[in-house]
Formats: sequence, C-alpha cells, structure tokens
Amino acid sequence: AVEATIEEVCQTIADLELAWLFENCFPNTLDTTVKHSILNGKPDTFVITGDIEAMWLRDSTAQVWQYVSLINADPKLKDLIAGVIHRQTQCILIDPYANAFNDGPIGSDWETDLTTMRKELHERKYELDSLCYPVRLAHHYWKTCGDASIFDADWLAATHLLVRTMREQQRWNNPGPYRFQRITSVSHDTVPMSGFGNPTRPNGLIHSAFRPSDDACIYPFLIPSNFFAVRTLEQLAEIYSTQIKEPIFAAECISLANEVRSALSKHAIVQHSTYGAIYAYEVDGFGNALMMDDANIPSLLSLPYLDTISAADPLYQSTRRFVLSRDNPYFFKGSSAEGIGGPHIGLGMIWHLSIIMRALTSNDDHEIMDCLSTLKHTHAGTGFMHESFDQDNPDNFTRTWFA
Repeated sequence: AVEATIEEVCQTIADLELAWLFENCFPNTLDTTVKHSILNGKPDTFVITGDIEAMWLRDSTAQVWQYVSLINADPKLKDLIAGVIHRQTQCILIDPYANAFNDGPIGSDWETDLTTMRKELHERKYELDSLCYPVRLAHHYWKTCGDASIFDADWLAATHLLVRTMREQQRWNNPGPYRFQRITSVSHDTVPMSGFGNPTRPNGLIHSAFRPSDDACIYPFLIPSNFFAVRTLEQLAEIYSTQIKEPIFAAECISLANEVRSALSKHAIVQHSTYGAIYAYEVDGFGNALMMDDANIPSLLSLPYLDTISAADPLYQSTRRFVLSRDNPYFFKGSSAEGIGGPHIGLGMIWHLSIIMRALTSNDDHEIMDCLSTLKHTHAGTGFMHESFDQDNPDNFTRTWFA
C-alpha cells in the first residue's frame, strides 16, 4: 500500500524535485527504522528515531501516523501498526515517566542520571506528551479499521496507569514520585529544585518536567501538552464507553479532561502588548508565563493538527501570528529560510518540523506553497528532511538520519 501511494502521489506532483522528496521521505520509517516480529503471539514493532537506537513514544507514533490510513488495504502494514501499539503499551507498563526505551534490558549512556533508571530505559525524561501519543495512535488505528484486539489486558492496565500518572502530576498535595537530575553543563538537560522543577501553584493543569524537545521546562505547566492531554482523555473516554464498556473509567477520564480544560481557560491565556489575548507556552500558576513556541510537537502552532482546537479559533490565530513572528524568541529568519527552532539546538537553527507544521495548520495556499518551496530548497541536496538547519546555510544541518 505504501508503494502504491508513492506511485499515485508522485504522478500528481508536477514539481519533480518535490516528487523525489516525497518518494524518499514517505517510506523512510519503514525502510530504515522498523524491527517487526511476533512476541507472545502478538505483533511487536520496535521503531527507532533514526541515528539513535532507541524508541521514543512520541516519535514512534509520529513516524507511523501517515501509514494508518492505508492499513485496510494492507494486512502486513496493519500488523506492523498494531505491533507499535503493543510495544508502546509495554513501554508504559515498564515506566510511565520514561520518554525513550531500549529494545530489551540493555542499559544506556544515561544510567548515571539521578532518577529511577531501569535497564529497559534509554532515557527517563518525563514528558506529558509521551503519555498522549500512544493513545492518539491506538484511537486512530481503531477508528480506521475497527480492530479492538489492541485493547487487551495490558493496554487496559497501561491506560489506567497513564491516567493515574496524569493525576499524580497535577500535584494537588505533593510533588509525586518523579524527580530527575543530570550531571551536565547544559541547563535544559536537567531539572531544577532537587529534580522536581521550578515551583508551581496547583490549579488543575498537569506538570511536565520536559518539553517534546527533551528540554526541561522553565515553568512546569506546559500549555500545548495540557491541550493534548485533554484530547487524549476524551479519546480514552470514547474507547472505554463505546468499545470496552467501562463507563466508570470513561467518566473519570472526562472528569479529568474537564478539570484540565477549565484550568487552561483560566491560566493559559495572557495579554500580549502587540497580539492581544494569546496562549502562553508555559505557566506556573503564580501568574508567570513564558512567551515562546518550540518547533517540536505538541507546540502552540500544532494545536489544530492535534485536534485540540480549531484553526479558525481567534485565540489560536492571534497566537499563531505571535509564534510566526520575531516576537517569538525562537522564530528565526535568515537569508535562506524562516521558521521555528528552539533551545535544543540553538539560535538560528530552523527545524523542518516547524515548516511542515506551518503548512499543515494553514488554509492559505500561498503560505502552504511557501512552506513547500522552503522544504525543497533546504534539504542540502540529500533528498531528506533534517532535524534542523542554519537559517543562512541549509548545508549546515543536524542529523542526516532523522526519520
């Protein structure tokens, strides 16, 4: 089905270079990052990010997302996606606070981190979005093909665990069991205040120690991830009420979603001197807010893509104008391109992800064409998208293999 899609799409793209890019990039996850097998009678799929031999819950979902629409035409592809869901389930059961996992108990370079490491973990940076992405994938798979076999006893246990973890990280009465510190000279690679993060005032939002960039939050209420959590809880409620027939847990999911949504309406919106009412990137519950956006997803830019808010929403549109301007400290514009980056790589380095997300969340044909043109002119002759590239010199880029 993937090969047929490549042939069909490439025939419709008049620009030969764009067609070549699609032909290279669309199958890259399958070609280079997937290890598929049968484990305990179930499909099992381990997906690495590219040049790092580990599986991120976020990345593995995003890497196979574009194939889900094809599974009804391809039983092998369907099994492969089911295998990703089964593997993600096992990862959550190993540790709901970990972001990246090994293919077995082999240890990692981060075993000296000051947190509760296990040999199965590649890294233990708690990122709220890591609990959301597996639900997003399972829900999409189920809605596409109707196969409920993925909702086995382990999946039920994992989803109960992730909701419990979200509850813990509301931190109403205590900071919860998770803490993280790393001996490093890079400030965003470790968490302040003895590993619990900067102080917050509990308000219903869910804490995240790290952003989807794997960088530590400054203010632990990460707004895009809280929006994502609301959508995740709604999807869980749908599955548990209509398929699994557990109305009590479905109601618990809706209750938590409503708590977080209410807190977002009270604490996520700030007044900007230029753009008016917009969403902050991070807040702390004391009235402090971080005004920025990061290329990694969930981001403020990506909220409609994640089905958390309408692209036509006035608050989103004003926020979008902010994040795509130089008032966002991580929006870069150079002689070769403009786009969003982040502190993970540094100033002046634009992420291809942000250009793609700008196009996916736009209804403006001219804006979308500009994004496609930028992608075409910034792959440095490789035929693939990269992690980041220099705003003035696309030949200066990070990570050749970034699936």
